[in-house]
Amino acid sequence: MKPSILLIDHAVGQRDDRASAHLREMGYHTEWCSPSKGDSLPPVENGHAAVIVYGGAESANDVDSLAHVRQEIDWIGKWVDSGRPYLGICLGSQLLARALGARVSRHAEGIHEIGYVKIDPTPAAGDFMDAPMHVYHWHNEGFEVPQSAELLASGPVFPNQAFRYGEKAYGIQFHPEVSPDVMQRWLTEAAYMLDEPGAHARETQLADSARFDGPMEAWLYRFLHNWLA
Repeated sequence: MKPSILLIDHAVGQRDDRASAHLREMGYHTEWCSPSKGDSLPPVENGHAAVIVYGGAESANDVDSLAHVRQEIDWIGKWVDSGRPYLGICLGSQLLARALGARVSRHAEGIHEIGYVKIDPTPAAGDFMDAPMHVYHWHNEGFEVPQSAELLASGPVFPNQAFRYGEKAYGIQFHPEVSPDVMQRWLTEAAYMLDEPGAHARETQLADSARFDGPMEAWLYRFLHNWLA
């Protein structure tokens, strides 16, 4: 058995995502932690080989109203200082940005990014992403790129889509871990959000999933292998 990877989820997180499933297929032990449900974050030096922080309904700006958000930001700062692999997905990327001193805010025009949107690699992307790709989104806030970090991907709605800090810490604004089954669950459980400005209609999202989910899934698997190499 390979080393253990810590997976931090939030109140609306899904534990049947494809990232954790693929890590187990790769032979890693996975350990879940839910600070929003009262779980204590383990000591940074606890021995986990890597950490993934998932999305959630909270805001990275809820540091004064939600104690676990402040705890996560402080913990993430210590983790990335250790130099071990970190992947932040959506909220997880925004928490990383806050831990590194960058701002997280809503779109200036109140636009939400919900559905598949094409993003483009930047010149710094390297093997992170070698071509434009349609990826799945579900968020209304975005991050600024922290100082000393590199922007790896950009998009037309929220311009900052992915960044790398150091060698192994990544923040991505999109959701490659979301399978079509999970996406359909989101479309049902959070259907009220489809009325928000910028949200794609359910039918559009289902049609786009049939076209774009396969390449996004393949990208995620390549990323995970390279990230943990």
